[in-house]
Amino acid sequence: MNKGRIIGILIILVFGAAKMPFEQKLTEEHRAAFFHGVKFDLSVRQQLSQAEYLAALGGFRAVVADFLWIEGHVAWEKTEWGRMILLFDNAVTLQPRNVNFWDIFGWHVGYNASVAAFDDPHEPDPAKRLALQHQYFKAAEDVYLRGIKNNPDSYFLYEKLAELYQYKFKDHLKAYEYYTKAAAFPDAPTYDKRMAAYELSYEPGREQEAYDLLAQYYRMGEQEHLPTLLNRLKYLEDKLNIPPSQRIYNPGEKQ
Repeated sequence: MNKGRIIGILIILVFGAAKMPFEQKLTEEHRAAFFHGVKFDLSVRQQLSQAEYLAALGGFRAVVADFLWIEGHVAWEKTEWGRMILLFDNAVTLQPRNVNFWDIFGWHVGYNASVAAFDDPHEPDPAKRLALQHQYFKAAEDVYLRGIKNNPDSYFLYEKLAELYQYKFKDHLKAYEYYTKAAAFPDAPTYDKRMAAYELSYEPGREQEAYDLLAQYYRMGEQEHLPTLLNRLKYLEDKLNIPPSQRIYNPGEKQ
């Protein structure tokens, strides 16, 4: 180890010692604020350089996490998916309350890496490409679930997981479940409730329930008469064999 690196580590340790009481207090506060399921353990130690590990222990977790995040972004640009996942995973381990980290991590795995896997020109077997793509979907699902576990007080990751179920898994029931959970937060966007109703409308056996929900939005006024809502209403009215005279949406009539 060169002299400059030794000096750098010593400086980190000195500052870390001075910050230790504050770091301990902060750790206790974080634990009380839903730090669950993420451990700064031996597996993390094996994945960080000596300097990074000492810096994290010395009270510079946020700095190390930001550095790892930047390195993960570089790995994404180079399409080094395995390295990207490792770096991002360490970053969220160090900063589990950073919702933005979890969001982008899940996006890169569930959308970018999964698309690259399916389009891989080096794998001639479509079935293998599809299987690998699904593995990335599952990995992204795990990212969002862990993110939710560490941030249960935020609607945002519930919404992102709902989108993953909607667009990638095509699992409308789970998408409905997580849009509904997101919508339960007082600061959630109003469209989460509508998205939940849309997703439920695709689930066999839940048509009447979905129709009742969408009808509520329709009756709120013309600002809710969005194309998707109107199309799903028509579909459900046809599916449920609702008589024309009882339908709430009749395109040929003036609303």
